[in-house]
Amino acid sequence: MSSEMINGARMILECLHRLGVTDLFGYPGGAVIPIYDEIYSFDKIIHYFARHEQGAAHEADGYARVSGKVGVCLATSGPGATNLVTGIMTAHMDSVPMLAITGQVKSNLLGKDAFQETDIVGITVPITKMNYLVQDIKEIPRIIKEAYFIASTGRPGPVLVDIPNDIQLQEISYDEFDKLYNKKIVLEGYDPTYVGHQGQIKRSLELIKNAKKPLVIAGAGVLKAKASKELFEFVEKTNTPVAMTLLGLGSFPGRHELSLGMLGMHGTVSANYAIDEADLIIAAGIRFDDRITGDPNKFCKKAKIIHIDIDPAEIDKNKKVDVPIVGDLKNVLSEINKEIKEKENVEWIKKVKEWKKEYPLGHREVGNDRLLPQEVLKELNDILKGEAIIVTDVGQHQMWSAQYMTYQNPDSIVTSGGAGTMGFGVPAAIGAQVAAPDKKVVLIVGDGGYQMTFQEIMLIKQYNLPVKIVIINNSFLGMVRQWQELFKEKRYSFVDLTHNPDFVKIAEAYGIKSERLKTKEDLKTKLKNLILSDEGVVIDCIVEKEENVFPMIPAGTSVSQMVGKKGVLESE
Repeated sequence: MSSEMINGARMILECLHRLGVTDLFGYPGGAVIPIYDEIYSFDKIIHYFARHEQGAAHEADGYARVSGKVGVCLATSGPGATNLVTGIMTAHMDSVPMLAITGQVKSNLLGKDAFQETDIVGITVPITKMNYLVQDIKEIPRIIKEAYFIASTGRPGPVLVDIPNDIQLQEISYDEFDKLYNKKIVLEGYDPTYVGHQGQIKRSLELIKNAKKPLVIAGAGVLKAKASKELFEFVEKTNTPVAMTLLGLGSFPGRHELSLGMLGMHGTVSANYAIDEADLIIAAGIRFDDRITGDPNKFCKKAKIIHIDIDPAEIDKNKKVDVPIVGDLKNVLSEINKEIKEKENVEWIKKVKEWKKEYPLGHREVGNDRLLPQEVLKELNDILKGEAIIVTDVGQHQMWSAQYMTYQNPDSIVTSGGAGTMGFGVPAAIGAQVAAPDKKVVLIVGDGGYQMTFQEIMLIKQYNLPVKIVIINNSFLGMVRQWQELFKEKRYSFVDLTHNPDFVKIAEAYGIKSERLKTKEDLKTKLKNLILSDEGVVIDCIVEKEENVFPMIPAGTSVSQMVGKKGVLESE
């Protein structure tokens, strides 16, 4: 028998390593000093030193979205833990597998309002799949294994593990730790459904066979299930057009003739018209959220709906459906593909192509000495040719990125969809680059969101990460300003960012190369070299201040209320 001992802090790292974790994003503090003391000599996991705990959470999130693995973040108790909350909520809303580990005050101080104590387990109950307070060192192997398993299976999501400081310091023998780790975990009541109901699959086959105007809505669930290949096979076999949610972009190749791009509030005219006219909707891994449906009573009224999702809670939650299939999309689509017969849908495809031709993405024109955000993104898209990982923050630029960038491959857009978290972009791009060191990662961010988390660009310098940051700088909180213009008679209440700092100088202060682009000439002569360089770059694009995102379906309305179909308001 070995007499070697192992403490709780080391056990945490050892468990993570055995589960396949190679990267960790964190910020130290008093309650996690024992863990950081072990990280000091633990070379099997690379720790990335965030500059704010929210940054660490978003870094873990971006990492998870690109790698498909569980993203891990680490913070201390009290404010350290609560600073993770926005990042945990963001991951929860977009079903991202994340493990958040927090330190806690000593066990004997729990409930006594000790220095930096907070009930982070209680706080995060609504925004996690599961959370734990470790009460005994011998629980660590089981809890870490369970947490990782829950985060990464079924519908993925964040799990939090809170570990008191004294338990991190306690010791047991290494032999006992091994025995505890090797015990099989049993989770009563947790049993995700992976195989679709055969009767429901049979019903769906009949509907698909008889449909004259079928349409696929592909959501993030396609990507979570790694079902893009199966979706492609289904679409090619049945000649069914595909509209995608914001988080579903890349699940089907954007350049394919049957791709209609994004649907919903700022979706393409062709995608939204197709929704309105379809007689069958195959909803693959979507939530029917309000940004898609608008008025749910008027959404796809002419269509029967087949809804495939691994989470039974989503069935009939926002929209009544005709054929629910609970199961893993890869499995369900494979079953359907085995049985489905080839179809042409000639008239329907002809109609859809006419819409695409009649309503291409458009915008107004401005002089050569000025820049439109759409022009920046079109030029960027021409350079990248759909082969980069695009990360966005939240706001107007996010919608333009969805509209004008081409997403050819799965997991090629990283964006906060459900939560709409400003400040997500910079740290998420860093996490994405860590996950995919050999791929080009380009962040598109507004000047407002950039200022929420730009301290994280220090990681670009520190870890030599070649992230390209494109700031769409309109000196406004653009999306709020757009709504104030359209619905509040241009009462621009606290959206003016004229007093922005100099982003070029800030980048230089962090030791990162930076350029400012102001004109079409700048765009044509400078952008390509900056984007294709092999180092981190910040590009400050000064664009028109009051440009709007169109098309637009105002919140809570229907396709019939769509405005700006040609890229400008019809009255302009």
